[in-house]
Amino acid sequence: MLVTLIIACEVGFWALLAGGLALRYLAKMPRLGAAVLLCEPLLELVLLAATAVDLKNGGEPSWTHGLAALYIGYTVGYGHYTVKWLDRHAAYRFAGGPKPPGPKHGRARAVHEWKLWTRTLAGAAVALGLLQGAIWYVGDAADTGALQSWQYTALRVLGIQAVIAATYTFWPRKPPAPEERAPEERAAAERRP
Repeated sequence: MLVTLIIACEVGFWALLAGGLALRYLAKMPRLGAAVLLCEPLLELVLLAATAVDLKNGGEPSWTHGLAALYIGYTVGYGHYTVKWLDRHAAYRFAGGPKPPGPKHGRARAVHEWKLWTRTLAGAAVALGLLQGAIWYVGDAADTGALQSWQYTALRVLGIQAVIAATYTFWPRKPPAPEERAPEERAAAERRP
């Protein structure tokens, strides 16, 4: 049942996101669209409550509880960022907004990757906290090995993200040669002093 709820929360996240952006930019109802987008954290609260109730009712701690904790951690770390990123792209595509910024090369890209790492750190901290809380909650009465393995998974993901950020720091991508750039990038580069 918990796996079904996790899938439903994920589908609900994207449905609310698509609905909110469609209301904002296609239906020209920005307030209603913002209200729909603000409903997204409710999905994580439902998942958290369902996980706690399942454990309280004697559910054996399993990989599904760990997955729920990682999903909630990911949403805390990346949920707002994802909504904001997609909102900028929708504004650019459907409402004539400015092209979304995005560092692609050099130091700016390395800084961006380390900012993503801090989001991963926040998500991992939330997941680790939820998992540790669940371990303490069920105590010695149940096998908590599945929850502990998810803690190691969260730490591995954090380590992988750190390696990715470090590669951009020590081996930054170089910008393409002027003849390889898109025409609008060349025009922008020529206007700079």
